[in-house]
Amino acid sequence: MYHSETDIEKLHLSFDRDNDCLTIRPAGRIESSNAMETETAIKPELHDISSVVLDCTDLEYISSAGLRIVLRIKKTYDDLKAVNVSSEVYDVFQVTGFSEMMDVEKAYRTLSVEGCEVIGQGANGIVYRYDEDTIVKVFRNPDALDEIKRERELARTAFVLGVPTAISYDIVKVEGGLYGSVFELLNADTFQHLLISGQKSVEEIVTMIVDLMKIVHSTQPKSGALPSRLDIMRQRMPLIKPLLPEDAFARLEQLVNTIPENGHMLHGDFHVKNVMIQNGESILIDMDTLCVGDPIFEFSGIYLPYVGFSELDPEDSMRFFHIPLETSHRLFYDSLREYFKGCSLSFEEALIRTRILAYSRLLFYCAIGKHTKPEELEKRKAHAVKNLLELLPQTESLSADITY
Repeated sequence: MYHSETDIEKLHLSFDRDNDCLTIRPAGRIESSNAMETETAIKPELHDISSVVLDCTDLEYISSAGLRIVLRIKKTYDDLKAVNVSSEVYDVFQVTGFSEMMDVEKAYRTLSVEGCEVIGQGANGIVYRYDEDTIVKVFRNPDALDEIKRERELARTAFVLGVPTAISYDIVKVEGGLYGSVFELLNADTFQHLLISGQKSVEEIVTMIVDLMKIVHSTQPKSGALPSRLDIMRQRMPLIKPLLPEDAFARLEQLVNTIPENGHMLHGDFHVKNVMIQNGESILIDMDTLCVGDPIFEFSGIYLPYVGFSELDPEDSMRFFHIPLETSHRLFYDSLREYFKGCSLSFEEALIRTRILAYSRLLFYCAIGKHTKPEELEKRKAHAVKNLLELLPQTESLSADITY
């Protein structure tokens, strides 16, 4: 490890070299009056290295003359990145186009959620009410920055197309080393809490869910703007194959091929913990599963938490949703019935197709160990296979067969 420091007018420079990576830490201002001296100080450090990181934690300002120094370093070290960039300096990088030509990572403010009310949680994170106006989704994965940025972009895509959703306006560090997304949701409440508190009945929640589902599903983004749920299903098939008898897998593969390549927007995790109401409007949160595909995928995605997992463990819905098993079942079955009311596809046929895709998903979870404790693995696997063997001969298609 190599370290050196130097002072010039209005600026302190320190250099740390770890193997062949050089980290430059400017503290102060880089402007026209000291740009030449700054570059002169940096040049000798740029030898026998393969990458450069510009740590801007203490950089207060950078002028166009300073940006030209960055550009010249970038020409030699293409993977140059700037990290811990303040909002003011980030704006300079963004306005001048540098954020498009190189990796520029904003500095994130730190906050504490200790004592904050938990208003929802799932596999990826916990949602806290931070204050009257603000909620914070804290991601469980300490390396979740890329995941957070991806979810923000998916939410923007949905919002621009008219789907009511909350868009994160800030990314923060949370005490303990995790990252979070901040949302302005004044007086917003989850459908889950509305049910538990008795503010809404199951019938009212079902109506609001189905109405919102149809808004989402009738939206068609540009081709390629969102992941395809059918493509995801096909990518999972090789992992499902060893868990099914050969003839059953062949039948499943045949049925998957009946699902059309359509562009209906899907949320991918459309349950009562991921829908909120604000000023009378239903809005979606947790947009990281946003995709396109046949609407039957939407129902297969929520069958397991509402019904499937509780088939082996009747306490599962109480642990996950904090609602009784009967209520959990009513939410699913009544939503499915209401959604397909008046359609050519009957409720019974829609349920068969939903369950086939849901148990296929459960087999995939068993294959990768997701949402499945090791001690439950064999039991869940056997349960999924048993149901698939019963259901696969009962339909000739897996499509919802709906037009909007």
